[in-house]
Amino acid sequence: MVTSPHPPANGFVRSMRKVYNPVGFAKGYNFVLWFIFGGALLGFALARTPFLNFYGVFCDEGAAPGECWYYLRGRNHEKIGIILHLVTIIPASILVLFQFIPVIRHKLILFHRINGYLVILLSLLGTAGALMIARHAFGGGIETQMAMGLLAIMFVVSMVMAYVNVKRLQIEEHRAWMLRGWFYAGTIITVRLIMILTAMIISTQDGYYAARPCGQVDYIFKGNQSKTLASFPECGTYYSGQNLNQHTLIRADINNGGAAGASAALGLSFGPAAWLALAIHAIGIEIYLKLTPAEHDRLRNISYQRQRDAGMKNPGRAGLTVDRFGDAERWVPSGERGAGSEASVVGKAGSSSNV
Repeated sequence: MVTSPHPPANGFVRSMRKVYNPVGFAKGYNFVLWFIFGGALLGFALARTPFLNFYGVFCDEGAAPGECWYYLRGRNHEKIGIILHLVTIIPASILVLFQFIPVIRHKLILFHRINGYLVILLSLLGTAGALMIARHAFGGGIETQMAMGLLAIMFVVSMVMAYVNVKRLQIEEHRAWMLRGWFYAGTIITVRLIMILTAMIISTQDGYYAARPCGQVDYIFKGNQSKTLASFPECGTYYSGQNLNQHTLIRADINNGGAAGASAALGLSFGPAAWLALAIHAIGIEIYLKLTPAEHDRLRNISYQRQRDAGMKNPGRAGLTVDRFGDAERWVPSGERGAGSEASVVGKAGSSSNV
């Protein structure tokens, strides 16, 4: 069991240590952050496990109104994409929680490694599925496709960087990139909150409309032609067969617009919400990493020891570190920093005198 190096400040901290020390957390704030963000991702994933019943639960109540029209109308790549996304990203979001429990990383190393490979594989397949449906997800606007594309790039790059660094025993960089990747992935939770709030706001204002295919509107009205034509008479050309690609304008109204109005409001809100949520998560994780330099340095010293024991060249910086590719000073282990600091000062002084 991990023990905290400092005595508890009060009785509450003493009691909480009995909760988080046994699972490997030495500091309370780390446990709180894991509980909040890991718990949110786990809860979100568990709440969506019924969506694995694609034809039943997902298309009946899980998808945005009318969205399953795209998946069921014969375009197999979109149906394959959404099913692939659901059956991979939901399990990955559940399993990844165990990757961030310290006691598992320390005591169940084999499980941590196997589970890590499984999480990466499932999440990459889930990302591929998300890209396959981006064209029509929540209306499929250009802003939505661009946001989903950027999120996919950021997540995949993070997973690749995390994998390469752990193979090179660069533990602190593995930690940083894994945290980045899954904070980016958590955007999908925040985007739901922002999207719903935005949809409610624009629903109170006139002038927000979305174009939707009449075929999708017909799907929303469950094939009731008379009800569809009563609300959207321009869809008559769709029913007559003159224009099967006929679109109609739907006012964005999540409150009183029925399923069609809710579809328009959510579709218009999703893209902007995705950009805002992604920015919040990307900035937030960088702030957290900057606020935890001691943990980064501790892990880098561990990386140095493991790389040296493995006979790697340049121990401490055998992975993808900034002092190998950027202009940062060359890192030295904590036990050698006195001499390293003097050498650094002398080097800087020499450089200055040459200018």
